[in-house]
Amino acid sequence: MATRQDGERRRRRDPLGMGMALLTRLAGSTLMDRWGLRKPTERAAFQATRTGFRTLGAASRAFTAARKLAGPARLPAAPAGDLFDLTPTDDQRMMQQIAGEFAAEQLRPAAAEADARCQTPVGLLEKSAELGLTMIGVPEELGGAGSERSQVTNVLVAEALAHGDMGLAVACLAPAAVSTALTLWGDEHQQATYLPPFVGDDVPAAALAVLEPLPLFNAFELRTTARRDPGGGYLLNGVKSLVPLAADAELFVIAATAGSENALFVVESDTGGLTVEAEPAMGLRAAGMGRLVLDGVHLPATARLGDPAAYAECVALSRLGWCALAVGTAQAVLDHVIPYVNERHAFGEPISHRQAIAFAVADMGIELDGMRLVTYRAAARAARGLPFAREVALARRLCADRGMAIGNDGVQLLGGHGYVKEHPVQRWYRDLRAVGLMEGGVLV
Repeated sequence: MATRQDGERRRRRDPLGMGMALLTRLAGSTLMDRWGLRKPTERAAFQATRTGFRTLGAASRAFTAARKLAGPARLPAAPAGDLFDLTPTDDQRMMQQIAGEFAAEQLRPAAAEADARCQTPVGLLEKSAELGLTMIGVPEELGGAGSERSQVTNVLVAEALAHGDMGLAVACLAPAAVSTALTLWGDEHQQATYLPPFVGDDVPAAALAVLEPLPLFNAFELRTTARRDPGGGYLLNGVKSLVPLAADAELFVIAATAGSENALFVVESDTGGLTVEAEPAMGLRAAGMGRLVLDGVHLPATARLGDPAAYAECVALSRLGWCALAVGTAQAVLDHVIPYVNERHAFGEPISHRQAIAFAVADMGIELDGMRLVTYRAAARAARGLPFAREVALARRLCADRGMAIGNDGVQLLGGHGYVKEHPVQRWYRDLRAVGLMEGGVLV
């Protein structure tokens, strides 16, 4: 049973809902007509539903180091086999199966309403935390479940979750992006301070913020700046776009340019100068996307995460995560289209008997297998500690282009049904269009 404290927390983290409730109550009052405020209130309600509210970051828990670490804990590279083999291990298959069952039972049924409300359902993150998503990439000595680099496992899990719904998969994986970043690049103080909640019973909402609201955004030409202040810390200024769980997150890892280098910074959500704006988009609406506005956010020098090479690796691993999400969503499209074209009759026979339809479905399957192969190959090289930038670049290009094409073909093959919300293919198509432009958000 939900406690009063849980209710207060939900209201505090849902500024749009709380504001709309207040406006609705006012709109029903007879005092509105007496004071001549009816039309202004109605305009405010319209603007609120269209653009959302601007609010402070979610109230953050007190992140403190429970113990002192002698040094940062890192996961060793996965062992390399003698043969080129991308077959998942038994443990990886088990994780993939568990994630797939969760996606089918929890994500798929909730996806349509979450997309319409632009909000992750209350309680879903707690359920996803039970899968241990934030623990996969954390070493065992820090309370996690990782014994080696876990890019392959993370890719398999992301693919399985996206088969249920990409937007909700992003919401479930957003906290794991922060725990993975802290494991890969955090020092002993950062790991001791911020990682314990991610391996406990009350996993915080968190997000990796890289993308900025610019046309043709380049992840290596950031406009968000981190300038040194006289006290030895940093002052962050800029705007981050399409950040998952933005209004709920208690912790962010934010990308900014520090002098001539791009860097990552750990920022608690209640830090002064950080505000959140609603940012509903064409796709990924279920992830609760928002915009972070950084106006003179003061951080200590210890907030910087990793060395200069960490940022480039972060961008590559984030893009790999989006490739995995594209593979899972494209598989969902194909799994929906095949029975449809076999069951839909025209001129006395299934439309799949038409050669053009059959060839289009076959092409979708061929492209999907190519997307999956290059994504797995990039993940395997990353897990083994080998150079993987080229493989990620190939995977991202293929998954962005062909994933969007598979979504488009899915809509086309359903005809008029592909355009209506009764069928989920239109939502998957909108989500797949995000793969080519998203940066950050997820990290494998």
